[in-house]
Amino acid sequence: MTIEEMKRRKKELGYSNAMIAQLSGVPLGTVQKIFSGATTAPRYETLSALERILKSTSADMPRVSSTDSSGSCRLGETEFSYTASDNTASGNAHSVPKKRPGEYTLEDYYALPDDQRAELIDGVLYDMETPTVTHQMIIGHLHSSIYNHILSRKGSCLPLFAPVGVQLDCDDKTMVEPDVVIVCDRTKLINRCIYGAPDFVAEVLSPSTKRKDMFLKLNKYMNADVREYWMIDPMKKTVLVYDFEHENYPQIYDFNASVPVSVLDGECIIDFSTMYEYIRFLYDDTVSQDGTEE
Repeated sequence: MTIEEMKRRKKELGYSNAMIAQLSGVPLGTVQKIFSGATTAPRYETLSALERILKSTSADMPRVSSTDSSGSCRLGETEFSYTASDNTASGNAHSVPKKRPGEYTLEDYYALPDDQRAELIDGVLYDMETPTVTHQMIIGHLHSSIYNHILSRKGSCLPLFAPVGVQLDCDDKTMVEPDVVIVCDRTKLINRCIYGAPDFVAEVLSPSTKRKDMFLKLNKYMNADVREYWMIDPMKKTVLVYDFEHENYPQIYDFNASVPVSVLDGECIIDFSTMYEYIRFLYDDTVSQDGTEE
């Protein structure tokens, strides 16, 4: 199989790079470099190991998941437990049957009521709360800055903001809704969602999503070949930047900084000091609007 044939087969099977690495024994970093095009002449033994996995049918393959039966996610040497809220797992009793965490699929995701926002991650449904005004204004500033930069240079990349679904692993177990994304491969844009990993993802953290965004989704985005991931914390007034493409992470900025967008060659600069001056009236001296101490 050629590398292009392997890429097509990988997409057909819905395998993430992490799954292929685990099944083939090829190091994850090597798998990522091969499928991203960074390595153009892999070793014969490496290609043979990948080909053996990708030629097999999905029925022949062992089940690989980033979660175990207890609903825990392992990231490096640290294990974090996460639990979907009770009303998330059950959804609407008339449309989504009660299942165990890990068993939900896109069929269940699309069966949710129109007024219920949720994310599906490795077969687990997670409720999404209504965002705050601060959250939305940060998203608006980030998206408009990126959009204006790309438009001024007649660039081909496309910035989008939530709600838009991202079928991250190209399987039926995960559909996330990042706050802001940049997609440079337009073939990934289909009418119902983004099919595959965006180049850039930004999430604005909240007390209810912080753990999921900082651990579970960090791992998912890294393994799916997202090139750059930002976590913006309105409470701490910080920006955590993970530049996976250049293995330069995490970088930590505050709301006085100007932060370059790596996937746009560092030429797009997000001025967080201007953003903060615009929204600082929303910050109380001691307590934020949701009751969290500043």
